[in-house]
Amino acid sequence: MPPTVDAWSLWTDRFAEFLDAQAAGSDAAHDRAHVERVVTTARGLAEAEDAQMDVVVPAAWLHDCVVRPKDAPDRDQASRLAAEAAGDFLESEGYPEEWIPDIKHAIAAHSYSGDLAPDTTEAKVVQDADWLDALGAIGVARCFTVGGALDQMLYDPDDPFCDDRDPDDDTYTLDHFYAKLLRLPDTMQTEAGRAAAEQRTAFLRTYLDQLRDELNVSRP
Repeated sequence: MPPTVDAWSLWTDRFAEFLDAQAAGSDAAHDRAHVERVVTTARGLAEAEDAQMDVVVPAAWLHDCVVRPKDAPDRDQASRLAAEAAGDFLESEGYPEEWIPDIKHAIAAHSYSGDLAPDTTEAKVVQDADWLDALGAIGVARCFTVGGALDQMLYDPDDPFCDDRDPDDDTYTLDHFYAKLLRLPDTMQTEAGRAAAEQRTAFLRTYLDQLRDELNVSRP
């Protein structure tokens, strides 16, 4: 039986408390506000895709309970570490055992760098919800926040928009648009996620067009 509204409220408080304790000091692109946005988006996608909320909601809340910096050598293991930490927490708190394996899978499979394909509807929903937060207006803000934290240059002054070179998003923040962000709509796992990604990516293209005009860089 799905949790009641009151039960969800109690569980949400527990998820948030655990997240805050686990992920203290996370960068601004992976903070509590990011998680809350992902939860909201995941709920909407779950309704559209008829996914199990008992899996989606905890997985969305806990997907970043272990975070590694973008330049950390073990970054590709963060989602698997988060899945284990979340599973241990849910078991200790008495969350219904039948949902925990799928929650762990959804968390482990959410990461772009983790290289683990989501094989349930719930995991696809959580992955799409997380990746959607890299797009649109909030995606632009997050991208430059991370780039600043890593002391990256904003863009390559000789070729800001990767017109004649491969993207290097270890050096230039703007290159991340071309290395990853503009490709995300093609990787969305759900119909609802793809529709949202196309809308948010249209904003990215508008932003890039405006920036190109401001920098007086001609279009190829």
